[in-house]
Amino acid sequence: MKHYLKYGILLGAAALILLGVSVGETETVLQKAVRICLECIGVG
Repeated sequence: MKHYLKYGILLGAAALILLGVSVGETETVLQKAVRICLECIGVG
């Protein structure tokens, strides 16, 4: 039973990642990551 749950979560995560890539969220995530990183080191 544990194997089904583990693989189910893995497939669900992969499906959500593919959905995000297909609607173009990668650029948004990258922009937010850069902004957060620059704020942490005090540049932005």
